[in-house]
Amino acid sequence: MKIDIHTHVLPENWPNLKEKYGYGGWIQLEHQKTGCAHMIKDDNFFREIKSNCWDPDSRISECNHSNVDVQILSTVPIMFSYWAKAKDTLDISKLLNDHLGEIISEYPKRFGGLGTLPLQDTDLAIGELERCINDIGLSGIQIGSNVNGKNLNDESLFPVFEAAADLGAAVFIHPWDIMGKSEMELYWLPWLVGMPAETSRAICSMIFGGIFERLPNLRVAFAHGGGSFPATAGRIQHGYDVRPDLCAVDNNVDPLDYLGKFWVDSLVHDADALDFLLKKVGEDKIALGTDYPFPLGELNPGKLIESSKYSKEIKEKLLFQNALNWLGLPNDYFK
Repeated sequence: MKIDIHTHVLPENWPNLKEKYGYGGWIQLEHQKTGCAHMIKDDNFFREIKSNCWDPDSRISECNHSNVDVQILSTVPIMFSYWAKAKDTLDISKLLNDHLGEIISEYPKRFGGLGTLPLQDTDLAIGELERCINDIGLSGIQIGSNVNGKNLNDESLFPVFEAAADLGAAVFIHPWDIMGKSEMELYWLPWLVGMPAETSRAICSMIFGGIFERLPNLRVAFAHGGGSFPATAGRIQHGYDVRPDLCAVDNNVDPLDYLGKFWVDSLVHDADALDFLLKKVGEDKIALGTDYPFPLGELNPGKLIESSKYSKEIKEKLLFQNALNWLGLPNDYFK
């Protein structure tokens, strides 16, 4: 069995948000030829997507071809919209989350879902989180690596994590609003360099901020193999050791103690990197993730795991069992 925890989806259409809310900055879809659309932000091209980004039948066909049994759906991170007025972000979040719910309701054995929240307003975010879990039937939420520059240890965000833990909701953290983006626009560096750094920023913020310590039952997974954190964990630990006055301000537990306490996806694109991740994070905390349907993802889902020399037991953990554990679902949930 294969469960892919890192896949993105959009509705095929939605209202003109600039007209609806009265200001720009929103993403719109402009459909081109059949099965192709452009994501447009204030008349500027952002990305081309194909019908597999909005059509569940296309997704299922491609999943069948690559032997992926289940995709866990989440929105495209540019749709987080933390920058906007909170009530407007809540409105578009509801639209996106309802769309996820519709797909899951129609294909309950093929898809699960992670909602999006208006994290710039704690109360609105918690209300939508509760709706996602209790009313729509989603398994958790996807959030960004920072919220308008606030790191994830910011006290305004703690009630959201607390609510997620209480609800048993899985949390998937995806890098977005990348630090230094305007200084490295060439060569796709925000995606190649900035995203791994952003994920390490998020992990360090949650460790040093004591989020994991305060909420030991919170189930968190980080995209892209944990970004640059696993490879720099030794440096981070050394920094903690030599400058506790700077690093141990809010939490006096060694950073290395948290390796194996959160999940990461398997999207590292390199067999040696996956071996390293297995040694650092452990066989119980890596779950298949591909970033479907985008080109920077793993284009042959699960190939890196399946072509490895790992035992059958470890492969099964990475391909589906760890995903179910992170999602808090029984083994037969999708069968």
